[in-house]
Amino acid sequence: MTYEEHLDEVATLLTEIYTLADDVAIDIVMRAQADDYFSGHDDNPSICTQERAEQDARAVFKKYKPPKKRSVRPERQ
Repeated sequence: MTYEEHLDEVATLLTEIYTLADDVAIDIVMRAQADDYFSGHDDNPSICTQERAEQDARAVFKKYKPPKKRSVRPERQ
């Protein structure tokens, strides 16, 4: 697969594995790309495989996942 297809597959896997919305998955991939996480993939497209996409999805989720929303409890009076 091409570099662009690899990024698309990582985003798709994020939505499937972690049940994220498309925009959240795309944001994770874009932030990882901005941090040069995928620079080796661009330099060496032979590593753009399905197996690698699955590994990358788990790795970028771990590092770039959105923070959990905390519910705010009302103050007691």
